[in-house]
Amino acid sequence: MHYSPNAAGSARLGLVVAKKLAKRAVQRNLVKRIGRDVFRHAHAKLPPYDLVLRLSARLDDVTRRAMREEMTALLGRLPRPKAAP
Repeated sequence: MHYSPNAAGSARLGLVVAKKLAKRAVQRNLVKRIGRDVFRHAHAKLPPYDLVLRLSARLDDVTRRAMREEMTALLGRLPRPKAAP
């Protein structure tokens, strides 16, 4: 996950799933669908960042639950922005 503060006031999400790591379109679409759903549920609690979720390993024997838990953990590890004086 890559992140950068934004001036929009709320979090925004981008998803990158390369064909090299997920050969079938069904797999790529599943990763994006789960990513959007996890983001939608966590959006209210997220700091105002531009987020890019990028697949970094092949999808061999990964379950949907494992993908969802990993994405939730990534969003939970985002640093909170410092308050302006």
